[in-house]
Amino acid sequence: MDHERVVIAEILRERGNIGEVLARSASDVPGRMESVREAQLRMPDGSDQAVKLESAWLHNESWVLKFAGINSIDAARALRGADLWVPRAERGALPEGEYFQSDLIGCKVLDEKDGRVLGVVEGFEQYGGPPLLEVSSEGGEVLIPFVPAICVAVDLANRSISVDLPDGLLEL
Repeated sequence: MDHERVVIAEILRERGNIGEVLARSASDVPGRMESVREAQLRMPDGSDQAVKLESAWLHNESWVLKFAGINSIDAARALRGADLWVPRAERGALPEGEYFQSDLIGCKVLDEKDGRVLGVVEGFEQYGGPPLLEVSSEGGEVLIPFVPAICVAVDLANRSISVDLPDGLLEL
């Protein structure tokens, strides 16, 4: 995982004949796609290409993006499968009390009652409800809903999440 860059969208395919592409946003930051002006494309071959975003607008569930200098369907087709990324310092800001999932990976999960370490956040799963923390523990993987009632304190400086687990959650 490259910690210096943050992927904000995945280029799905070309759209129309003037060089537009359809993209899936990977950003949780409201208004992020509309505010990007300069970014990088990580091409499928692993190379990076600097781009200037001329326009971005939502169409159904995807974003339509137009990059400067990409003016034909063939040029747009060459971007298929690329990731649009920005340096970590430019990833945007979330509202108070919200966190980037990438910042939570690697955090220790602590039992609020006795302070014992329950495990470490390895990833997330999403099924339409609140995100579930994938926590690796001595007993295997545990899924913990990332909601304020359960994850009562997040301390990014100390890389920890304090949880108040409902009875029986660890046994599921």
